Amino acid sequence: MNPTAHFSQLARYNQWATARLLDAVAALPEADYRRDVALFFRSIHGTLNHLLVGEHLLWFVRFSEGTSPRVALDAEVEADRKALALRLLEGAARWAPLIASFSQDRWSGTLDYTTMRGTAASLPFAATLAHVFNHGTHHRGQITAALTALGQPCPELDLVYFLQAEQAGVSP
Repeated sequence: MNPTAHFSQLARYNQWATARLLDAVAALPEADYRRDVALFFRSIHGTLNHLLVGEHLLWFVRFSEGTSPRVALDAEVEADRKALALRLLEGAARWAPLIASFSQDRWSGTLDYTTMRGTAASLPFAATLAHVFNHGTHHRGQITAALTALGQPCPELDLVYFLQAEQAGVSP
């Protein structure tokens, strides 16, 4: 398997799933959007902020710049829900070009970074990038469960639906 093609596909899926989820979340009343629904980051808003922090402000920077920013995983970095949605969409769109820039040798290397506790870490590059996309899938799943619990419709976000849409030439 070509890692560039594989991870480019995951980046497109991430962008597609994020957009679909944010469309569903946009219909929520403000009280439900911010309500503590027993997610790890409490609310849908808190979980979306965590996705912004983890996926874009932390991991993207580690992969693109080789630095490890210091930002709390539960930080509310964007209080406004529309601005948060826009930042998530813009961030998701940045992964595919970054992935396309990696040399083939990079995939078998390591990602060296500093953990949130200040400890040096070195992990397999490709597996760590897989973690980034898996992490997003995990938290999107939590949010869809919260939408269901709130009696709201939620989008189908399974990878297979994205693959079918791509195969059919439907713009995901």
